Amino acid sequence: MDLILKKTTETDLEQLFIFQTDEMGVQMAAFTAQNPNDREAYMKKWLDIVNNPTICFRTVFLDDTIVGSVIHFNMGKETHVSYWIDRAHWGKGIATKALELFLKETDKQPLYAMVAFDNLGSQKVLEKNGFIREGKASGFANARGQEIVEYIYKLH
Repeated sequence: MDLILKKTTETDLEQLFIFQTDEMGVQMAAFTAQNPNDREAYMKKWLDIVNNPTICFRTVFLDDTIVGSVIHFNMGKETHVSYWIDRAHWGKGIATKALELFLKETDKQPLYAMVAFDNLGSQKVLEKNGFIREGKASGFANARGQEIVEYIYKLH
């Protein structure tokens, strides 16, 4: 498995958009755009992110094929990590390895991540990379149309 991360480009966004329209992926992520199928809104938001020098956004490639993305961004005074792997590649260790590679690229500390209470796969990815669950909050999950619990993870 040849897994590498590359700086995300505008052309990568087409494939990344397709991944983020997967109904099962959207349900699992929970905290998504109000309409994950709105390509125009997606492109506007993510083009701004691609062009923002304060955001570290990487595309995950497996043997020269885009399989996901990983990003860190500031929320207030905290730096948060997020990732998305195409559902066809779940359960293969790709998210864990991609996050591991990504963490080697950044010197930001501490890092935070938020994950839906029932997204056990994502919780395992974070824990395998040294994140510790430090709390919980609740927020409105667009994908589920209701407020749900999300766990707060921190990497010191």
